[in-house]
Order: sequence, then structure tokens, then C-alpha cells
Amino acid sequence: MSVIDWLLDSDPSIRWQVMRDLTDARPDEVAAERAKIAVEGWGARLLSLQAPDGRWGGGAALPSWTSTNHTLWLLCTMGVDPADAGVRRAVALVRDRVHWEYDDLRFFDGEVEPCINGTAVMIGSYFGEAVAGIVERLLREQMADGGWNCEQEHGSTRGSFDTTIRVLEGLLEHERVTGGSPEVRTARERGEQYLLERRMLRRLSTGEVIDRRYTQFSFPPGWHYDVLRGLDYLRAAGAKPDDRVAEAIAIVEEKRDAGGRWPLEKPHEGVDHFAMDEGEGKPSRWNTLHALRVLRWTGRA
Repeated sequence: MSVIDWLLDSDPSIRWQVMRDLTDARPDEVAAERAKIAVEGWGARLLSLQAPDGRWGGGAALPSWTSTNHTLWLLCTMGVDPADAGVRRAVALVRDRVHWEYDDLRFFDGEVEPCINGTAVMIGSYFGEAVAGIVERLLREQMADGGWNCEQEHGSTRGSFDTTIRVLEGLLEHERVTGGSPEVRTARERGEQYLLERRMLRRLSTGEVIDRRYTQFSFPPGWHYDVLRGLDYLRAAGAKPDDRVAEAIAIVEEKRDAGGRWPLEKPHEGVDHFAMDEGEGKPSRWNTLHALRVLRWTGRA
């Protein structure tokens, strides 16, 4: 079985992205496959796990892998149709009933940590909720080096890859849906330069790799950064690959196995709703999808 056939022999949330990003299927075929996410497979299963109080996992931000925030991020990443009636009901429950653990703030009003707020902006923008207030806060919180850091209010003066990638994903989705503004675009592009100046994984000061985990690919990544996630963001943002991403791209290429697939390297600790890959060390459809479209973006597929 070819790698593409293996990817297509999967859930609708993967199939439609393969069709759009790798096989250039007709838009109507892509849309028809995408429409299945809310009614069958993993997307439908996630929607069915929402409690009557609007939450998943019993909380807004916690527990990490089954919370409302993480589950809605997964549904966005899967590409569930935000106009689907069942999806609209689920999001309305979140809007009306779900509050953050911090200070009982309403979900789409945001929290205080930029890592959480970045994802909230992505979710709110994707599902058509008003998140302009969170965006304005994130713009104020951007640090001098162009990044963001959840430890900023505790004295940190430097950005964090883990926080910055979540904010960038949120701002990009906000621009996609709303058209953005010069201020948002400038902040997002400064955040991209934060990653690029560090060659996607190295300290600006010493050139050392910041964290070896950045070279290990997981799905879902949650709040964790890795170079595949960073590169896939740049692809989605329409950035032009240059020498600053060369090392990260080489890392992606090196991890392809003899069958042309990429493994699940680092499942993060904690309980998931259910497995969407075959396990640690085994070929991962999610990682393979992301890696192939990154390499296609670079012209090295």
C-alpha cells in the first residue's frame, strides 16, 4: 500500500486534508469528505463526549488532554465544519456555560496565560465567536524578543517556543477568519521571526538546542512545541522557506522510515479521550500527513 493510500485508509479528519494538501482533489470532493467529520469517526466521537454543562473532561483548561480547551483545539485541527448544526450546538454550550478555572472567567473572554489564550483565540475564531478582547491582550503581552511566555508575569523576560507557537496559531486563524488588521499581522510576523532567528530550535545566545524534545514529533502536541509543528505553522501562514528552516527540515526528512512514514515519537503523559494513532514508535498518520505537506511546501516532497 502506498503512503497516500495508507493515509486515505483512515478517518475523515485525515482523509480530507490529504485530498486538499497532497493529492489536489477537486474542492467539492474535499468538502464532501470534510463534512463527514462531525457525523462519523473521531470528530463525531469527540462531540459525543461533551457533558451537558458544555465541558469536556470536567474542566476548561484542565485536565490537560481531555479539557474543553484541548478538545476544541483537536476539533479545529481535524477541520470539523464550524457550520454543522451539531457543532454549533456544542459551541453554544461552551459559550453559555463554560468558565475558566481561573477567576471563573467566561470561556470566550479568555484567561490570563497567553499559552491558553492563544488556543482560545484559535478556537473562538474558527467557530465564529467574538475573541477580539483576547487578541488585544495578546498584542499587549508580546515580549521584546517577539515571543510570548506564560511565565512572563512571574518575571520571565524571554519568549517561550511552547507559548509562542500557540499564540501564532491563534493569531493566524483570527486573520484567516476576520481578515486581520495591520497590528495583528505585525505581531504575528514578529512572532515568526522569533522562531526563525533561533532556527526553529536553538538558543539565540549560544546556538545550543533549547530542548531535545523539540526534535521529537507527537500528536496531539497539546501545549508542547516541536519543529514539525513549527514548520507546519509556517506552511499554513504562507511563509517562504529560507536557510533558517534548513536544519528543521533536515530533521523532518531524517525521521522518515523505509516505508515513507513518520513515527509517533513522544506521546505526552496524561489520559487522552482515545487513541488516534497506533502507539509510540509506530507509524503515525498525523505526523506523516504533517511531514509530507511540510516537505511539499519546501519543494522537497
